[in-house]
Amino acid sequence: MKPCKELNDKLVNKKYNVRLKDVVESFTKNLFYYLFDAHDDELECLKKTFLEIADNFQIENGEAEWNEFQSKFPFIKEKLELDAVAVVNFDPATKSLEEVYLACPGFYAISVYRLSHELYVQKVPIIPRMMSEYVHGITGIDIHPGATIGESFFLDHGTGIVIGETSIIKNNVKIFQGVTLGGIQVKKSMESTKRHPTIEDNVTIYANATILGGDIVIGANSTIGANVWITQSVPENSLVTYQTEIKIRPKKNGIR
Repeated sequence: MKPCKELNDKLVNKKYNVRLKDVVESFTKNLFYYLFDAHDDELECLKKTFLEIADNFQIENGEAEWNEFQSKFPFIKEKLELDAVAVVNFDPATKSLEEVYLACPGFYAISVYRLSHELYVQKVPIIPRMMSEYVHGITGIDIHPGATIGESFFLDHGTGIVIGETSIIKNNVKIFQGVTLGGIQVKKSMESTKRHPTIEDNVTIYANATILGGDIVIGANSTIGANVWITQSVPENSLVTYQTEIKIRPKKNGIR
């Protein structure tokens, strides 16, 4: 019991500065705003906030990390513009690019993912995950910043989507609400292994499909139907559906 007591004592005395959640949320929102409505004075404020957060997490070379991150803004914006066009081109309910930027939760989730992913690639600790958890709470879309996602990505409706850390999603992929790209099992020993699926180009995954496993590949140009459960790879140009029997018959005297 002694080791357990020592651990508990350390936890009681540890200060996690949880108020930083509010700071990171504000930083994330303002970063998104700056990306599309840039004002020079805002950039200096963003830098100051980032350095404050980095200092609290004892991140070395915070200024160098910020400079590298800032240098990627044009690249991130370019990718997001392709994502926005993908929404307009595919979604009949979306009438303009302005609607995408102002009223599309999927696009907001993708935007924060693309920003947080670059910090993840830089191996900046904790901050990318806090950013993704902020937008998860706002949109119901959970994209781990470690996931690798290609161009022209579209999330339709989006609520309930989960995309795990080692997922690889290539170009022109469309995903509907409730989809899970997850691991077949959860073990700490698998931390450094690929645990989540690979989705090739031009794949559409419909609502509530679940795709599990790090060695699973969904081949290019495939369509994954609603409610399917996949734990084996799918060849390219496939249509995967879940079959169930639904009977519709007329009532007789108001009684079925």
